[in-house]
Amino acid sequence: MAKAFISSRASINSSSFSMLGSDTAITGDISASADLHVDGCVNGDISCSSLVQGEGSEITGAVRAESVRIAGLVRGAVAARDVVILKTARIEGDVSYDTLTIEQGARLEGRLTPHGGQHPPAIARLPASAPAKVEAAKVEAVQAEPVDGELDLPSAAE
Repeated sequence: MAKAFISSRASINSSSFSMLGSDTAITGDISASADLHVDGCVNGDISCSSLVQGEGSEITGAVRAESVRIAGLVRGAVAARDVVILKTARIEGDVSYDTLTIEQGARLEGRLTPHGGQHPPAIARLPASAPAKVEAAKVEAVQAEPVDGELDLPSAAE
């Protein structure tokens, strides 16, 4: 009966999802173009369109998706446009987001940084006249430390 539900959903929305059951343990990175539902344990980074994490699930690694719904334990950074942290969730890492919902009772040990779904805040605020090329080392330094206020970048003439 579950197959019929999945098939009808896929034909209506022309999208699909993958599910890792509670008896599943994966060591290694996961990259999926579809939605992912994790009830088991993952020891590695996850990159997908949308992630739903079950209450008893554990993820040790970074999570990057368009949207995430966390209900279990995450040990690592979370970056998504839409982040929902349910009351049963425990996150040990930084969370970058565009929109954020946290239920009362959720536990978070890390920093909250807006604009995590697309670009680091400093990159998103670059003036239109700034050179299009930015060295990777400079981008990583900006991502590591949140920037408050104005950002002084050297001009192309310097």
